[in-house]
This record gives sequence, C-alpha cells and structure tokens, in this order.
Amino acid sequence: MSTDELKNKAEGLGGKAKEAAGSATGNEQLENEGRADQTMAGAKEKANEAKNKIADGVNKVLGDAGEK
Repeated sequence: MSTDELKNKAEGLGGKAKEAAGSATGNEQLENEGRADQTMAGAKEKANEAKNKIADGVNKVLGDAGEK
C-alpha cells in the first residue's frame, strides 16, 4: 500500500469519526464535514486507482515494445 493510499484511508476514517462525533453531539456542521472528508478520500482513492491503471497500461505497452 502506497503512502497516498494510506493517507486516503486515514482521511476516510477521520471523516467517519467526525461524522459520528457530530451525530452524537447534534453538531450538524461537524457531521457534514465528516461526510465531506469521506467523499474527498473516496475521490482521491478512485483517482489513485486510475493513475495506477494508466501506469500499468503504459508499462505493458513499453514492455511489449521492448520485446519486439
């Protein structure tokens, strides 16, 4: 797991904690911040997955080209 993936997981978990704390205390703003943090972490995770797929594809093409 890369550093970016760990940061995204931590951000998502922090968001869940914020949302739970906001819900438990009736603090709607904190609850919404937690949801926003989770959404951002999810978007970053998807972007990282796309980056990895592109890198894998480029490496495959370059590897295939080197074999010919």
